[in-house]
Amino acid sequence: MFRGALLIPIPKITLRPGYEISQIIKGGWQLAGDHGAVASDRAVSDMVAFVDAGIKTFDCADIYTGVEELIGRFLAELTGRRGADARQRVKIHTKFVPDQDALSTLQFRDVEAIIDRSLSRLGVDRLDLVQFHWWNYEVPGHVEAVEHLARLHERGKIDRIGVTNFDAEHLGELCKAVDIASAQVQFSLLDQRAGSAFADLARDNNVGLLVYGVLAGGFLSDAWLGKPDPGFEFENRSLVKYRLIIDEFGGWDLFQDLLNALRSIANAHDCDVSTIAIRAILDSPDVAAAIIGARYANRLPDTLRVFDIALSDHDRRTLTDVLDRRSGPNGPVFGLERDLTGLHGQIMKYNLNKGDDSQQQDTQRRGSSN
Repeated sequence: MFRGALLIPIPKITLRPGYEISQIIKGGWQLAGDHGAVASDRAVSDMVAFVDAGIKTFDCADIYTGVEELIGRFLAELTGRRGADARQRVKIHTKFVPDQDALSTLQFRDVEAIIDRSLSRLGVDRLDLVQFHWWNYEVPGHVEAVEHLARLHERGKIDRIGVTNFDAEHLGELCKAVDIASAQVQFSLLDQRAGSAFADLARDNNVGLLVYGVLAGGFLSDAWLGKPDPGFEFENRSLVKYRLIIDEFGGWDLFQDLLNALRSIANAHDCDVSTIAIRAILDSPDVAAAIIGARYANRLPDTLRVFDIALSDHDRRTLTDVLDRRSGPNGPVFGLERDLTGLHGQIMKYNLNKGDDSQQQDTQRRGSSN
């Protein structure tokens, strides 16, 4: 029912020969418990609606509570409702995020145990793409860890290997060790740390950028246009993360200028602010695909409108007039988030594979993200 108004198919991106994904990826973090109650039956059924609409790539993680299992249910339901051929065209991207406390002792058997757990949760024989993260560069072992993933690739448990939240220097090290197909990084109109040197290195190594935070947890929407600064008292944990990014960008007033610019462009295209924010990021030559977080399919028609819109030179100048006044975020990809003493680092959780919530007691008011 969602595809009828769309005149062109969802663009597809080839990360590697024989490995094709949709240019929009359905994110899964919003299905974890930190974002509120999830109606699991509805969430599973709505995933089928995304596939029917042409969005056939889904993102999750070993540390997103309950999400791999939920996607496993979806894959079974998709096969039952649409058949094996429809199932084979779907790609599931998960992650391997070893706990910070485990980095110094990580061995092959530890990596394999987490990969085997993801295989079991998803109900698959091989993981399509495993995106690797390493919390602390001061702890050696990230190259050895990705080589463990390469061994599991050779054994048929993993199809492709990617990374998430690595900076350019360390991504370059990993690319010398194994074939890295993709890098998942935060990238939006508010945060373009993954541009420039990082994007250049990724391009030189044929690493596709799969970007998240495109809508800044919902801040880049009509819902926040003209609203006063809410501070940091949020129930939704991702809003704390992106409210901090707004401060790095230049503060609430400049953010409102950006929303007003987006609204003026949206008026010309008869759509909402979020649609323009996504379109602008997909137009970046550095971006392969955008991960759009969604619990359900209620906003799917708006998301699909992205592919009906072409931004004009005037639209781009309107955005540039605001973006040229931004002050940040600055530094390497995920650099602010790695500073344990800073506001961005203080809201992180570092040991979710073992279910350690001890940090939350000190940071519950400010939330957390990964």
